[in-house]
Amino acid sequence: MRKTVVGLIGAGGMGREVMPYTRKSAASTLGIPEAAIDLFFVETANPTLSSTNGYPLISLEHFLSLKSDKYFNVAIGNGQIRKSIVDTIAGRAIPLEIRSPDVLIMEANEIGVGAVMCPRSMITSNAKIGDFFQCNYYSHVAHDCVIGDYVTFGPGVRCNGRVQIGDFAYIGSNVVIREGTLESPLRIGRGAIVGMGAVVTKDVPDDTKVVGNPARLLAK
Repeated sequence: MRKTVVGLIGAGGMGREVMPYTRKSAASTLGIPEAAIDLFFVETANPTLSSTNGYPLISLEHFLSLKSDKYFNVAIGNGQIRKSIVDTIAGRAIPLEIRSPDVLIMEANEIGVGAVMCPRSMITSNAKIGDFFQCNYYSHVAHDCVIGDYVTFGPGVRCNGRVQIGDFAYIGSNVVIREGTLESPLRIGRGAIVGMGAVVTKDVPDDTKVVGNPARLLAK
């Protein structure tokens, strides 16, 4: 029987944290037994090792050459790099959401393709989330948030209600984002970086970096 191939691109820290529940998540999403899945770490260059944490490690070229149904995700924190890899693979493998079994997702949410939802993360209600979102351990997205493509949440992010986050934004560990209002949602711009532990109380412009409590501009 020809097996289904699932490749997790990136064998660094994020990848090694996501891999332990990738097989179970893929089997649940695809409706097939776990034993029917061949699971690989994938690197964009030729790897110097044959395995990582007991999982086979292959090159992206090798992965794309495999004669099976192929699914993938990208476990790399930088959203711009994620997009460049996704663009390279487009049409040659199918994006696959990876979701830990203990993730909580409530009602009436829209989530794009390729999300990675880590253990204890949560999306409450009526959120709209773009493609290849990464939601790290113990992070949450609350009601009526709108999150763009290739956005990254570090561990412990508290994204409260009515927040809008632009494409490629990076929200660092333990950031707290104040709740916006229906008339005036709090906005974090495209490509913005919010440093770890920051408390965001007002809008953050595109392509800027903010830190501190309350968050203040560090660089553009």
